[in-house]
Amino acid sequence: MKTLVVGTGLAGLAAAVTAAESEVVVYEAAGHAGGRCRSYYDATLDGIIDNGNHLVLSGNPAVQSFLKKIGARDALAGPERAEFSFVDLGSGARWQLRPNEGPLPWWIFSARRRVPGTTPLDYVRLGGLLAAGPAASVADLMPCQGPLWDKMMGPVLLAILNTDPKTGSARLAAAVLKETLAKGGRAYRPRIAHPNLGAAFIEPALKTLTDRHALVHFGQRLRRIIYDHDTILALEFPENTVPVAPEDRVVLAVPPWVAKDLVPGLRVPTEFRAIVNAHFKIAPPPEASKILGVIGGTAEWIFTFPDRISVTVSGADAIVDRDREDLACTLWGDVAKALGLPPVLPVWQIVKEKRATFAATPEQDALRPPAKTAWKNLVLAGDWTQTGLPATIEGALRSGFKAASLA
Repeated sequence: MKTLVVGTGLAGLAAAVTAAESEVVVYEAAGHAGGRCRSYYDATLDGIIDNGNHLVLSGNPAVQSFLKKIGARDALAGPERAEFSFVDLGSGARWQLRPNEGPLPWWIFSARRRVPGTTPLDYVRLGGLLAAGPAASVADLMPCQGPLWDKMMGPVLLAILNTDPKTGSARLAAAVLKETLAKGGRAYRPRIAHPNLGAAFIEPALKTLTDRHALVHFGQRLRRIIYDHDTILALEFPENTVPVAPEDRVVLAVPPWVAKDLVPGLRVPTEFRAIVNAHFKIAPPPEASKILGVIGGTAEWIFTFPDRISVTVSGADAIVDRDREDLACTLWGDVAKALGLPPVLPVWQIVKEKRATFAATPEQDALRPPAKTAWKNLVLAGDWTQTGLPATIEGALRSGFKAASLA
């Protein structure tokens, strides 16, 4: 029995690594692994950068499990406690959100730990999200205005959902909050891949597969799946057709628009949201926060590294088609103001992902298919399948684990 995995994004890699105790063959259309979670050498910046700034949290169980499987437990870096710094570019105000470690949220009673201008009652009202039904939006269940929304929940939910949080799925938002905010600070200490995404998630996974004698084929775009009633007979690639025995299993871990063309009658999300990332080749000030939330600017989150500063803008459909240099100037203006740096634009790079994630609305969430399909030897994997989470690293890895268990 073989497990054939198509796609080497995090979902495909998670499935392949989990199934690698048996015979595994992996096919990838691109010349590299990682999908939307990868690192590459950028000639403009003359260094290795990530295609995007992917934040995970200390309480993400699938992330921890995956890193353990690939021998990369120490691949994430971050503060010892949950601390989140913010700056309001309009007023110049700065503050830190400092939750306590345990699940009893006594920190909301401390004015020095909570968002300025909020009261404990504001946080209690977040509980309305936890009973969200599948059709409810965030705006249906909580107030989307006021200091708590403007200075914390709006920006955080936008980053989580990559969708206007007011119209976003309350159920998906609640799923993340239940696993993080509701469990206390120890569950949501921010973590960044160290030194980059490739070194943390991708290269160790490929090495694990090689060590277990799995075969990984790059430059192999799946053109067609050949079916017979309730089973798959073969996978057709440009240069060869791979037979699939009745006892073999296929894990299809490709983007939803690709899966829809390969699987008859498959229902998938049809709307997507963009993410824009900017990278600037300049060392940050020594006192700069590793992660800084920005209020009142185009930039939303600023990430600082020893040799560069990076910016992420989620739900970026309104700016994704703007001229790249114009974007760089706009985002650098926010960075310079937030970090007290000169306004002169340093060497820069803009990375656009027009279809970064599915739109995390109730309507699009309802279109996500389960991992199981109508064919006995075909399962799906990807953050766009029914993971119960938004399109996140945690969701992608969970989908890969589930696909491997079904296969």
